[in-house]
Amino acid sequence: MSIKLWVILIGMRVSDKITERINHYGDWRTDMLKELRQLINETSPELTEDYKWDVPVWNSNNKLVCAVSGFKEHVKFNFFKGAYLPDPQKLFNSGLDSKEHRSINFAQSDKLDKAALTQLVQAAIAYNKL
Repeated sequence: MSIKLWVILIGMRVSDKITERINHYGDWRTDMLKELRQLINETSPELTEDYKWDVPVWNSNNKLVCAVSGFKEHVKFNFFKGAYLPDPQKLFNSGLDSKEHRSINFAQSDKLDKAALTQLVQAAIAYNKL
């Protein structure tokens, strides 16, 4: 992260930090991250946005549920307890050897399966209640 962006983010509200972070890409990653953010926020009122490790994260029951972040060639949608979640659509394509995390890497040409992603977020919320 550039020093300029880091200075801007200090003292901002969480939602503003997330907006600033997502918008700084200024390309297809911004559009996809906005879509993912909207999908996550619309999935359940139980989710709370937060900003950790320079990325947007969502919590439920004071436990991390998921995070989104942009990289040079992909956008990552990370599930902190993804190894325990059902994935009938086989969306997880990264972190498959991790004990707990699973993620989905999206390339520029990928389309979001919003129904399947919503089901994953709902499953992650339910898992956090156990």
